[in-house]
Amino acid sequence: MSSDPSSPAPAAAGASSPSRPRTESLRQASRIFRYLRPYRVRFASAWVALLIASSLGLAFPYLTGSLLDASTGRFVPLPFGGVTLSLNQIALLLVGTLGVQAFFSFFSSYGFNRCSESALADLRRETFGRILGLPMSFFAHRRVGELSSRLSADLTVIQETFTFTIPQFLRQAVLLTGGIGLIVATSWRLGGVMISTFPVLLLAAILMGRRIRGLSRSAQDHLGEGGTVVEESLHGIVNVKAFGNERFELSRYAAHLSSYLGVVLRTARLRASLVSFIIFGVFGSIVLVFWYGARLMQAGQLTFGELTRFILYTTFVGGSVASFAEVFSQVQKTLGATERVRELLDESPEVPVLEPAPRDPVPRFRGDVEFDNVVFRYPSRPDVAALRGVTLQARAGERIALVGPSGAGKSTLVSLLLRLYEPNSGQLRLDGRPADAIPLREVRGNMAIVPQEVLLFGGTVEENIRYGKPEATRDEVIAAARLAACHEFIERFPEGYQTRVGDRGVKLSGGQRQRIAIARALLKDPAILILDEATSSLDSGSEQLIQQALSVLLKDRTAFVIAHRLSTIRQVDRIYVIEDGAVTESGTHDELLAKEGGTYRRLAALQFDTPTS
Repeated sequence: MSSDPSSPAPAAAGASSPSRPRTESLRQASRIFRYLRPYRVRFASAWVALLIASSLGLAFPYLTGSLLDASTGRFVPLPFGGVTLSLNQIALLLVGTLGVQAFFSFFSSYGFNRCSESALADLRRETFGRILGLPMSFFAHRRVGELSSRLSADLTVIQETFTFTIPQFLRQAVLLTGGIGLIVATSWRLGGVMISTFPVLLLAAILMGRRIRGLSRSAQDHLGEGGTVVEESLHGIVNVKAFGNERFELSRYAAHLSSYLGVVLRTARLRASLVSFIIFGVFGSIVLVFWYGARLMQAGQLTFGELTRFILYTTFVGGSVASFAEVFSQVQKTLGATERVRELLDESPEVPVLEPAPRDPVPRFRGDVEFDNVVFRYPSRPDVAALRGVTLQARAGERIALVGPSGAGKSTLVSLLLRLYEPNSGQLRLDGRPADAIPLREVRGNMAIVPQEVLLFGGTVEENIRYGKPEATRDEVIAAARLAACHEFIERFPEGYQTRVGDRGVKLSGGQRQRIAIARALLKDPAILILDEATSSLDSGSEQLIQQALSVLLKDRTAFVIAHRLSTIRQVDRIYVIEDGAVTESGTHDELLAKEGGTYRRLAALQFDTPTS
């Protein structure tokens, strides 16, 4: 891979981003807006509709002023064609203008919302796909709550920008530029007085906006940490209750909420200060303009209608400037959110999840596996070797057992076999080929695993079994369930295979979950099957049924069996004893029992009550 996802570089980059040059930040953030490209025609149509609606809005002050001038009983000329209109005609034109404006406003609003929601759906899909495609080394440094926060809170901020902020910015830009132009056309003296107040307002918005941006990112980080506590507590609710730690978890969550609230309140104070300053500046300038306009009217240089037009245009412009402060603040908040989402999109995936799936079937392996002097250290613990020069071999169709104390490296070997991680040195070979030269689709398409801690998805029993082979028929699902000795208890459920298992399979017992996981793996019909304490949660009767099924099903496939109960591995072809990340013994059950002072013999003595000498 070109970059190490486990390194802290992305986080550091994100942390320092508020100090980057503003143009670079905007350039990076603009990458998010490429998701609008597929909808650019509709977006352009919405923009044109907004331009028409806003332009018609600018006609409102002019026609209102003309209406007041016409109240004196004279005809008022329009600014084009020399046409003069009476009071009633101007009133009808004003109502008609409002009606047309309302039509184009609806078209504009609906168009922007449709484009924005579609673009956000694409962004959510790509972000989730990128997360799914990242290597395990990435997840060693991230927690579920943090990633969930990026998919929910951060993308919600971006959604608000797409749906509301962009249209608001475009609308107010039209009103501001058009309003200033018409103000100057009405009275260049009054226009000059009003425009002179803008630089101070814009400078305040820029300075405060930068600070708001940094605080907004910090707030999202604290909110993500709080979400992590919620995720962990609810996933481990049994442990929380068993240890009586409800108050402890609540205090953890409250601490993160307190930090989040502190940052949010600081942000709110800044935003309130900015809005208050803008409001004071805008309305102060309007008061100044009214005063100056009243003097011009006294001097006969303005009519009452012209002053009314100017007042309304000034109100439009003032409202636009005030809304720009909020728009600018939202943009700063969005920049903070896009930085966090962009960090995920910039990660290098191990699997191109977003590309179309190949139609060709996965070539089936023979099942030869060889670890050749493999050394591995987890990215999160680079100073500790999890595997130290492991060499072992499994020929096609052999059943290999991995035995040893907890933490010896058995599950690490399985992780390397699935290529969840890559060896630091040494080589893994599959069918005689270096594993890293084989596409991941082929490697994992030929393997299935039944883990010790079974995770079921919150759908139906059938959906969970079918997860091993999504295109499987109903008969194939039932056949796999029969072989895994779970068809009988499934049929006893009122809804049978359509029974919902609940979050993480909470509605089923541990043994039932494990048998469904075995059925899921068997349905895939892998060349290499991995059983990680696959019968640990079964009662004696169910275990016997499973062992009988496995003895038939493992006949023509390679199997790796991680076991602590040695009674389950007596008939395997070879047993490897793993201790402290290294292979210390290998042989059949009888060969290892005959080895004086051996670890396997000692473990067997503890479980079978056989003498060690």
